[in-house]
Amino acid sequence: MYQERPYLERNWDLFPFPPGEVDALLLTHAHMDHSGLIPKLVKEGFSGRIIATAASAELLPIVLMDAARLQEEDAAFKKKRHQKEGRKGAHPEVPLYTEADVEKALPLVETIAYGKTLSLEPSLSVVFHDAGHILGSAMIEMLAGEAGKTARLIFSGDVGQWNKPLVRDPSVFEAADVVVMESTYGDRDHRDPIDPQALLAKIINETVEAGGNVVIPTFALERAQELIYHLGRLVRTKRIPQLMTFLDSPMATEVTEVFEHHPEFLDEEAFALFKSGQNPFRFPGLKLIHSIEESKAINRIKGSCIILAGSGMCTGGRIKHHLVQNISRPESTILFVGYQARGTLGRQILDHAAEVRIFGRNLSVKAHVEEIQGFSAHAGQSGLLEWLGHFRLRPSYLFLTHGDKDVSHGLADRLAKEGWNVHVPDYGEEWEIKLV
Repeated sequence: MYQERPYLERNWDLFPFPPGEVDALLLTHAHMDHSGLIPKLVKEGFSGRIIATAASAELLPIVLMDAARLQEEDAAFKKKRHQKEGRKGAHPEVPLYTEADVEKALPLVETIAYGKTLSLEPSLSVVFHDAGHILGSAMIEMLAGEAGKTARLIFSGDVGQWNKPLVRDPSVFEAADVVVMESTYGDRDHRDPIDPQALLAKIINETVEAGGNVVIPTFALERAQELIYHLGRLVRTKRIPQLMTFLDSPMATEVTEVFEHHPEFLDEEAFALFKSGQNPFRFPGLKLIHSIEESKAINRIKGSCIILAGSGMCTGGRIKHHLVQNISRPESTILFVGYQARGTLGRQILDHAAEVRIFGRNLSVKAHVEEIQGFSAHAGQSGLLEWLGHFRLRPSYLFLTHGDKDVSHGLADRLAKEGWNVHVPDYGEEWEIKLV
């Protein structure tokens, strides 16, 4: 699903292939930009297999049901606004898909374990490998062969960072004929002046001293859980005071429960905490917020607190209400810990706009605006190069996808100079891979 301008229009386009003719969908992970159009695919005729890891299969209903609810609410709001204004919008006043469409898609999901070979047909098999990106994320290895000819294809999915808490390190490969790799941060590394956890403690302590709140726009899947993990460590080691900390996202709360259901997918450190009886997703002062009434009550609290709320790019959800209360307070801090796409409210704030518009109001940005890059679930440029460096023989084709056009081309230029046969496909472009 496209989530940023100018690509939102594409969500409404028909798929460039007949969905009913597709046999299987191999899902790398449950993030919306990878899974968000599944109900639309089913709605338009797909009835094949959706293959994912067990953790992704458990996360998928949470992600898709939330998306459907938001779309239904958005469609109703647009219809009401357009009737009031006496005009029509660019898209029909109907949701892209509904909760009923999600319910039709979910029975198609089947699970696969990491490292297990699954035969899709006699000439095609697949293996899922841990991508180290989020819980249950996968890189997909495909082996196609017929008449004595074969081709090994590796789809990177989203490549995670090495040495991160909670999830394991990304899988690496030594050989492939074709590699399709993401390039989200292909032009830069995540450079924080100090360790991300130490920087988090510094920002919180300075904000508490000033008497403000720390407001963190938070992605419900992975980022919220990683932040809770770090905040718990900081509280237990007394590096920050025991503050009231609110996870104001019903979806993030559901996702956290999935993390608790699947400690076997976590890295050694987090798994060891579970085995010792200590839950890495709970700490003194943490309160999980469910109802709207509880969310509103946060803004009546006197004194400093930490507020984690969605959405991560400030495009909707409860974070906008907390921004209204804090963005014009010089003593408060707005802390970004994830990617902010061009054109989003989060990007405007991060780019130090003097004024932003929220709920029809123009608000001066007087709060401190901070960013911690090290919490990203994506590998930076060095990580992507490290991942590629494990191939002993360079593949015949390397395709760079999943990045801003200038970023992907910048990384492609660098790799081409190093001898890689690299391509950045245009939207809708097709390539035929010949078996050799």
